[in-house]
Amino acid sequence: MEVGEQAIYLARLKGLSRADALKKLRYWFEKFELQSWWRKKVEELSKGMQQKVQFIVTILHEPKLLILDEPFTGFDPINANLIKDELLGLRQKGATIILSTHRMESVEELCTHIALINKSKKILDGQVKDVRKQFRSNLFEIEYKGTSVGFANALWTGFELVETRAQDDHAFAVIKNLNNSSTNDLLRQLLNEVEVVSFRERIPTMNDIFIESVQNNKPVEA
Repeated sequence: MEVGEQAIYLARLKGLSRADALKKLRYWFEKFELQSWWRKKVEELSKGMQQKVQFIVTILHEPKLLILDEPFTGFDPINANLIKDELLGLRQKGATIILSTHRMESVEELCTHIALINKSKKILDGQVKDVRKQFRSNLFEIEYKGTSVGFANALWTGFELVETRAQDDHAFAVIKNLNNSSTNDLLRQLLNEVEVVSFRERIPTMNDIFIESVQNNKPVEA
C-alpha cells in the first residue's frame, strides 16, 4: 500500500470520515515534512519515517488516552523535540498519556508521575517532583572567584567539602550540608572570602535515581 492510502485506512478505523481524514492527514504530513512520502510504498519508509506515520495515525482522532512504548526510538534530536512538543500539547488539552521508556530525560521532561519497574516488580512510584526531592543528597554546587584557601576558611563544621576544581579564573566546588544548616548563613560567610558566581543545589536526575534504585533494589514509596 501507499503511505497515504494506509494512513487514510487507519484513520477511517478510528471513526473519521474520508474527508476529515484527508484534511487532518495533509496537515500532519506537512508538519512532519512527509508530503513527498504520501505516494511512496510503506516498505520504503525508514525506521524514523515509520515512527512519524505511526505517531500521526495514533493521535489523529485526538484520543483521551494514549499508551506509547518508546515513542522516540529512531528519531534524531529535532524530530524527538517535535514529538515531545506534540505530547505536551496533548497533555495540556486533557489527554492522559502512559509512556513506557528507558530514557530518563523523557521522564523529567514529560511525566508528572512515574512507576519504576525492575525485574517485573515496581520498586518506586510517585510524582516525579516528589521522587526527586526524596533522593536529595544535600549537595550544593558553587562557582566562585578567589582562593581555595579563602573558600575553605568560609566553611564550618556543618558543611563538608566534597570536591573542587579550577577552570581559568573560576573555581568550582561541591559541598555537602551535613546538618541542614541555613544556606543563607553559608553564603554570607562565603561572600566575606570569595566572589560567588553561582550557587545551586544538586538535585539528582531521574537517571541517577533509576541507577540507585535498581542497584539497591529496595521498594521505596514517594
